[in-house]
Amino acid sequence: CGNFDLICNHLPVFFIRDPILYPSLVHSQKRNPVTNLFDYDAYWDFLTLRPETTHCLILLYSHRGIPNGYRYMNGYSVNTYKFISRDDEISYVRFHVKSNQGINSIDPTKALVLAGLDSDYATRDLYNTICINKELPSWTVCIQQMNEQEMKNSLFDPFDTTKIWPKTYYPLIALGTIILNRLPTNHFSEIEQLAFSPANLVPGIELSLDKMLQARVFAYSDAQRYRLGKNYAQLPVNRSLNPMA
Repeated sequence: CGNFDLICNHLPVFFIRDPILYPSLVHSQKRNPVTNLFDYDAYWDFLTLRPETTHCLILLYSHRGIPNGYRYMNGYSVNTYKFISRDDEISYVRFHVKSNQGINSIDPTKALVLAGLDSDYATRDLYNTICINKELPSWTVCIQQMNEQEMKNSLFDPFDTTKIWPKTYYPLIALGTIILNRLPTNHFSEIEQLAFSPANLVPGIELSLDKMLQARVFAYSDAQRYRLGKNYAQLPVNRSLNPMA
């Protein structure tokens, strides 16, 4: 019982694996503090000077980088979590949230047109699908899992967020289905006040040795206090619907 916030990216890897680089990554993606314009020199300087960003960068500029709306977007935990069974057996897990609508992408030319003429394209598509067409998009929740011995003998670092786990050795295991059956009725109270955090875990799921995951626990809560105030966890949308264990 309690809240489990599974925070996912739409790509299976991240740009960096060292948390100390996270502020520099964020600054390179933001507007220049002097001109208030996007600084492409800063953007490409960071990415080209850090070779570990290459994997994520290639995926970002592939067809996977511009999904044709939220319905056609997969989710990936990227980070590795630690599972503990009732018998105290430990395993390590990565989550995949696979769109049952399939993968559908927009070509860059159309994306540029939509950015200028209809920047709400993805939001409108989701609203029309659920509220007008009465179609409910769904996603299958899967995991990749390795036990402690496999983790110790792994030929790659299973806690490296710039790398995937080969599905040949760690196939997807389906856990269940998420069905999006409604949209928010109050955008401010249900979305703007929403505060996700990787620190929100449930019994049996813990943080692993993944350094980026550990850093996100601090970064998210720090950002929520700045954005919503120190009592953000007491807002109705962030409170557990069921009694805490």
